[in-house]
Amino acid sequence: MIAALRRLGPRNWWSGLATIVLVLALWQAGAALFDWAVIRGHGWDTGPKQCQLDGGACWAVLTEKYRFILFGRYPYEQQWRPAVVIGIFVALFGASASRYSWRPALAGLWVAALALVLVLMRGGFAPLPLVPQDQWGGLPITLLLSSVGCVLAFPLAVLVALGRRARTLPAIRLLCVIYIEVIRGVPLVALLFMASVMLPLFLPAGMNFDKLVRVQVVIILFAAAYLAEAVRGGLQALPQGQFEAAEALGLSYWQTQRRIILPQALRLVIPSLVNIFTGLFKDTSLVLIVGILDFLTAGKVALADPAWQGFGNEVYLALGAVYLGFSLFLSASSRRLEAT
Repeated sequence: MIAALRRLGPRNWWSGLATIVLVLALWQAGAALFDWAVIRGHGWDTGPKQCQLDGGACWAVLTEKYRFILFGRYPYEQQWRPAVVIGIFVALFGASASRYSWRPALAGLWVAALALVLVLMRGGFAPLPLVPQDQWGGLPITLLLSSVGCVLAFPLAVLVALGRRARTLPAIRLLCVIYIEVIRGVPLVALLFMASVMLPLFLPAGMNFDKLVRVQVVIILFAAAYLAEAVRGGLQALPQGQFEAAEALGLSYWQTQRRIILPQALRLVIPSLVNIFTGLFKDTSLVLIVGILDFLTAGKVALADPAWQGFGNEVYLALGAVYLGFSLFLSASSRRLEAT
């Protein structure tokens, strides 16, 4: 027991001193947060004036604004629809978290679920009245952009990664290199701005695409460029003997990639892929630059109410908890996939 504690303890005096200082700092910060959030905090039914007089956290702002933060400007009486959409995405994530559920039926489930999501959000037939896209917002928009972006970007990324390694097809290889380097060399904000503002200038008169569709395409292309480099790293990590053995067995190029190369390469880069997916989920907050009300932007707009100004800490803590929850879920899923 004593030996185990010694192994876990600091190696020298300055390491022990740094540990003590760090523990004391964390303790002080945690005590201050607990005092603000719990001891001096106000309940869910406290008015804004009472919160301003007494100080401490005012969690009533979440009770008052949670609908707008979650659903944006979606019509109040129809907000059950985006609530169902959130539940659909959570169920999809849960069904996809296990490697044993990766079957062709899972792809069909994703396609059917995404179609249902669009039907629920838009409507336009009885008993679902039409809700224009400019009234969509909140968490469903964030989940829609990030989920569709990841699902459609992944197969594109695999093809681009294979194309960049196609030594016998120099034209395709050059196009893949140009695509990856151009996309990775331009900030996502600039790409979103170009798709929203500049692209309509180059389209013929009377032709235009929905703003949400343009943003979704940009996110797909942006994510695919980064995913392609991660996949290429996994392909390069495999020994050449794998390819030679496949050729000796008489397998074609696509049979080799599908049955031998890609399963091994993708398993090697699971942490990198999940890291990109997590970053994309949080980067969807940049769509505010083109006027789309995502989850984070809905929280900011909710604080514009004069009666609840000054309670941003509570709102941002709640938003951060949601982002953290999804990120932890992705990390846990990554660890399970690596272990199987």
